[in-house]
Amino acid sequence: MQRVGSVQSLGWLATTAFATLCVCTFGHRAAAQTPAPAPAASPAPAETPAATPPGTPAATPAAAPAPPASWQSTIAFSAQIEGGIVGYPANSNNSANPEANGLNFGQLFTDRSNSFLLNQILLTVQRPLDPKATDYDVGFKLQGMYGTDARYTHYMGIFNYVTDQRMQLDITEANVSVHTPWLTDGGIDFKVGMFPTPLGYEVIDASLNPFYTHSYIFNFGLPFKQTGAYAVTHVTPWLDIYAGIDTGENTTFGPLTGDNNNAIAGMGGVNLTLFDGKVTALVLSHFGPENPIRTVPQANGYGRYENDAVITWKATDALTFVTEGNWIHDDFFNASAYGAAQYVSYALNDHITLNARGEIYRDQNNFFVSAFPNSLGFINSQLGFPATIVTAAKATTYSEITLGFTYKPTIPDPVSKAVSNLLIRPEIRYDASLNGTKPYNGGKDTGAFTISADFVLGF
Repeated sequence: MQRVGSVQSLGWLATTAFATLCVCTFGHRAAAQTPAPAPAASPAPAETPAATPPGTPAATPAAAPAPPASWQSTIAFSAQIEGGIVGYPANSNNSANPEANGLNFGQLFTDRSNSFLLNQILLTVQRPLDPKATDYDVGFKLQGMYGTDARYTHYMGIFNYVTDQRMQLDITEANVSVHTPWLTDGGIDFKVGMFPTPLGYEVIDASLNPFYTHSYIFNFGLPFKQTGAYAVTHVTPWLDIYAGIDTGENTTFGPLTGDNNNAIAGMGGVNLTLFDGKVTALVLSHFGPENPIRTVPQANGYGRYENDAVITWKATDALTFVTEGNWIHDDFFNASAYGAAQYVSYALNDHITLNARGEIYRDQNNFFVSAFPNSLGFINSQLGFPATIVTAAKATTYSEITLGFTYKPTIPDPVSKAVSNLLIRPEIRYDASLNGTKPYNGGKDTGAFTISADFVLGF
C-alpha cells in the first residue's frame, strides 16, 4: 500500500511542545467555561416605593451578574487512555506466509490478534472556538499520543524513528483556529497547522467512534492527517463551503523527510444541514501527488484523488443512521478502490447505545488494502524505504459486518473528580471476501470472525 523523517528544527519544536503538553496535562484539570451573561434588561419606570413597616429588615440587594469568562479560563486540559484486544479464534501460524502470522488482515489499528494493545494515551490542551461567536474568536489545539496507534498516524518527519517498537510517539494535532465575521452572517472559520483530516466519518480520537475496530474506508480510503490550512465559509445556515491547501496526506515540510514528494495538495467540498439539522451531508475531496519520489521519480506529476461523502440522518432522539461512500484513485499506478458503509446507532438509555456497521469495499487493483507486520513498515512505505507489506493475492471485494454496543457507566463520587468518562465497547465482527480470494488467516481463509472489546478512559 502506498499511503500516502524530518527537518531538525521542526522535530525539536514538536518534541518541546509534546513535553510541555505532558507537564500541563497532569498538572491541571480542565477549567469549566463560564457562559457570558445575558444582556441586562432595560430598567422599568421608577415607582414610588411602598412604605416599609417599622422593624422590617432591609431587602438584600440583588447579586451582581458574573463577569464574562476570560479567554484563558476557557482553556481545557485533558487526558485519555484507550486499550483493547481482538480475539481471532481461527488464527493460526502459516509457514508458507510467516509475515502474516498473528495479523488481523483488513485492520490497521487493531492488527494484532489475541494480544492486548494499548492503542492511545492522548494528552490534550485546547481552547475551542465559541460556536456562537459573532465577532473575532481564536482557539487552538495541541494533542500528543503515545501508543500502538501512532504506528499509523505519524506525520512524516515527526517522531518517525524515535523507536522501532510497537508503542510509539506522535503529535496528533498542533493548530490554531480563527473565526472571522467576514463576507456572510455566519462568517469564515480558518484552521492552520497540523490536523486530522476532516474527510470521513470515523476519526483518530477513539472516544468519538462507535466501534473499537475501524472500517476499510477509514483504514485504506482516506488520509489520516494533513499539514496546511483550510477555511470553512458559513454561506447560509444550511450551506458550508470547505477549501484548503496542504503538503499532502500525513506529511509535513522538508523534501524526502517531512514530505515524500515536492508537490502541494488541496481539499474542497461542502457540508449541508437540512430539515432543521436532522440531516447533514459532508462531501469532501482531497487531491494531489502522494507517492514517494524515492520509488516514483515522476511522483510530482501524478495525482491521487480521495473522495468521501457522509450523510447523517437523526431519525429520532435515539435512532441515527449514517451512510458513507468513498472512492480513491491513484494516477501513476492507475489503481482504484471504492466502497460504502452503513451505520445504525440506537440509544437505549443514557448508558447503553447499540451499534451496527455493514460495509463493502472493492480494491480494484489490489493496491490499497494492506497489512504491515513490522512496526515501522507503514511509515517506511510512505517515505519510499523498503518495507514488508502483506496484501491479498489479487483484486478483492471485501465486506464486513460489525455489531456491538457502547456502555457508559455513571462515575461515582469521589472518582468523578478525576475521571470524566468511561466507555466500554464489546463487538463481534465478520470479514469476508466476496469474490473467493483468501486474504485472511495468512492467506488460508476467505473470511475472519473476531470478538473484540476496548475501553476508553477520560480524565
